[in-house]
Amino acid sequence: MVDRSLGTAFWRFWGASALANLGDGIRVAAFPLLAAALTASPVGVAAVAAAQVLPWLVTGLWAGALADRRGARQLIVAADLARVAVLLTLVVAVATGWATVALVVAAAFLLGVGETVRDTAAQTAIPRLVHDSQLERANGRLVAGEIVGNEFVGPPVGALLFVAGAALPFAVNGATLALAVMLVLSLPLSLTRRPAPAAATSERPGDLAGMRWLLRHPMLRTLVLVSAAVGAADSAWFAIFVLYARDSLGLGAVGFGLLLATGAGGGLLGSFAADRLIARFRHRTVLTWSLALTAGTPALLVIAPDRWAAATVVVVTSASFAVLNVTALAIRQRTVPADLLGRVVAASRTLTYGCAALGALLGGALAGSLGAHAPFLFSAAVAVLATAAWWSASRPDTRTA
Repeated sequence: MVDRSLGTAFWRFWGASALANLGDGIRVAAFPLLAAALTASPVGVAAVAAAQVLPWLVTGLWAGALADRRGARQLIVAADLARVAVLLTLVVAVATGWATVALVVAAAFLLGVGETVRDTAAQTAIPRLVHDSQLERANGRLVAGEIVGNEFVGPPVGALLFVAGAALPFAVNGATLALAVMLVLSLPLSLTRRPAPAAATSERPGDLAGMRWLLRHPMLRTLVLVSAAVGAADSAWFAIFVLYARDSLGLGAVGFGLLLATGAGGGLLGSFAADRLIARFRHRTVLTWSLALTAGTPALLVIAPDRWAAATVVVVTSASFAVLNVTALAIRQRTVPADLLGRVVAASRTLTYGCAALGALLGGALAGSLGAHAPFLFSAAVAVLATAAWWSASRPDTRTA
């Protein structure tokens, strides 16, 4: 994985990001297990899950404005140290037996707020760590580390640690973040400086400045909208996929877990291949195919509802989604003025997370009223519309990156 051409500073940053994502993956398994141990109420367990997603919708734009007003290094360190403090409080509460569902919900929300600040600041740091020509490669390596931590290693480690002791996964999560802080503190001082305003404008006030800039940029506006639509389509079919795997494919919990791990392997492959695909076919073509494959491939399960088709769907969609993320990140980092990048990133992510949540609800409603295949057909329809919209908006005679 290590590519020395990206430089020592980048790999320290990558190491910090990998540790943070490993901790996030540990929490992915530990939080629902803790919630289930504290309450038998589905509402209580669901509240913990919602509290982890809600921060992007509530504090995402604020985190973007903060990233544009402060240096990336200070923000990442502050966010991770704050999360360590929350985790230590949670460890003490669990270990002493006075943890409640309300406390866990509050901890999940605060940790999510820290994550919005950290992730937004991290995206603004990449253009100052690597050369412009290496953005795709750097983003691909970061996405690969995220997949390994969040999907491959973190969840099983979190589950095993919880079995050994309910407080243990949160203590290990705090330790990974503390190590990440030490790596971030070794990064260049250039990451402590606020981004300089673009020459054309000296002031860009307000948390909504990124959203306004995005709305005025035809190509990036379309890219964010079609990416959000594809994210909604992906959430729609994936929200009911566990039921489809059980009822139509005859898979139990272990089989479903193996299927998801196979998909994560596809995401890892896509993150490593993205920079090579872009170098050969260029951004417009790569985005077109990744949009089409991410949302269109689930329709295969309507034609061939078997386990091999399901494995193909999770591998292809995960790989193409990784390529889509890497390509979109690089375009955004090149196109958006440095002093607005945090707010544009936050606006894009807020829209994407909001659409993903709505997509999951829509997928459940479609499956309940029209049958299990309806979300897959909905995703295919989104693939056609999103791909056509992107291809039209990104023509050479329009404003492109």
